[in-house]
Amino acid sequence: MSESNRPKWSGSLGFVLAAAGSAVGLGNIWKFPYITGMNGGGAFVLVYLACIALVGVPVLLAELYIGKVGQANAVLAYEKVHKEKSFWRLPGALGLISAFLILSFYSVIGGWILNFEWCSLLNEFGTRPEGEIKSMLSDLFEDPTRQIFLHSIFMLLTVGIVLGGVQKGIEKWTKLLMPGLVLILIGLLVYSLFLPGFGQAAEFLFLPDFSKLSWEGLLEAVGHSFFTLSVAVGVMVTFGSYLSKDDNLPRMGFSIAIIDTVLALTAGLVIFTAVFSYGIEVDTGPTLIFQTLPLLFGKMPGGYFIAVTFFLLIASTALTSTISILEVVVAYCTETFKAPRRITTLIVGFAAFAVGLLSDLSTNLLSHVKIVGLNFFDFFDKLTSSLFLPLSGLLTSVFLGWVLGPRAVDEIIRDTGFEAYRKTLLICIRVIVPISVSIILIMGLDWLWPA
Repeated sequence: MSESNRPKWSGSLGFVLAAAGSAVGLGNIWKFPYITGMNGGGAFVLVYLACIALVGVPVLLAELYIGKVGQANAVLAYEKVHKEKSFWRLPGALGLISAFLILSFYSVIGGWILNFEWCSLLNEFGTRPEGEIKSMLSDLFEDPTRQIFLHSIFMLLTVGIVLGGVQKGIEKWTKLLMPGLVLILIGLLVYSLFLPGFGQAAEFLFLPDFSKLSWEGLLEAVGHSFFTLSVAVGVMVTFGSYLSKDDNLPRMGFSIAIIDTVLALTAGLVIFTAVFSYGIEVDTGPTLIFQTLPLLFGKMPGGYFIAVTFFLLIASTALTSTISILEVVVAYCTETFKAPRRITTLIVGFAAFAVGLLSDLSTNLLSHVKIVGLNFFDFFDKLTSSLFLPLSGLLTSVFLGWVLGPRAVDEIIRDTGFEAYRKTLLICIRVIVPISVSIILIMGLDWLWPA
């Protein structure tokens, strides 16, 4: 595909909303609150914010730059920025593989969310006994037919949006979904102001107590700051390739990071207000969204509407992520195999759905099948989050900081109004990011050698 025929965003707003929509996924609404609760609250948040600035944003800017200059898919862009058949296309290839695998199991999680949205519409959180509410997720895991059905619906939604293309599909829908997501969060926040636990939640999130922060919590903050901005998976390279040469990368990058962080903190405040208001332990863990909160919705005044709204919010964040991840693979296949975009989208979507069936069945019919001691769902998750993504991010930072060097940083910063940030960005991308991500990579490999 020639550069002149390459799809473009209609403007900066469309790009920022699409990129922020990709970043604001389940990691913000699901994972951030529960890992914050497990790691002591305010101190973890403070370290996380510092890591966003020193690790997340520099890698984000690096990927946007590679995409913008390369004007190609997530793999070819690295070659165009460097040279043909360059070794440094490897981080792009790792991101591409990760995007496909993540899409396969992320859409399975999307199906779980649809299940809970349906349960909330039927008011099951308000009418079922507590024991049945707690077992809803495990009951779903044991039902392969229901899982596959919900998985297929979520994938169809994702494919349907991406079929529309960059402007008429991804951009159009993120311009609808992102404002809707923000309005839902604002509505939930206003509701939270009237619950007794709001003050306690605010104190927990925003008053740091470093005695509660462990070394493991510190590493968790570094890791989440890296993954939350949707870097290392090819999204930002691909989205950056749809930018024009005059777009201001630092302004866009900081806008994405600010939106992502504010929404994560707001979601955390809403969730912890409910937790403190009803005497639930803050360190509940991954079951917070699918077990703890449904129990609380059944006890809250207006809990029916809160439940419906909350799971609609979760579904929206999951969908804005899957459409961006699918676009990574579609862009690569369309440009590499010169196939029509619509046909490519359908093929890639079906292939990801087919691989996702392994995750659907990993909790029931194929639960006995293990790879390094993990079922298919957990294996795909670990392979991408603990190996491919940090390795891709590490290589990208080394590529920009040491192979392309100060010249690339100058091009990112020049005439943007962020000239004072140049030296900081260079230090981050050359030193802080490689060290931090290397630690994430090394510490995350223990699953490869199960006891």
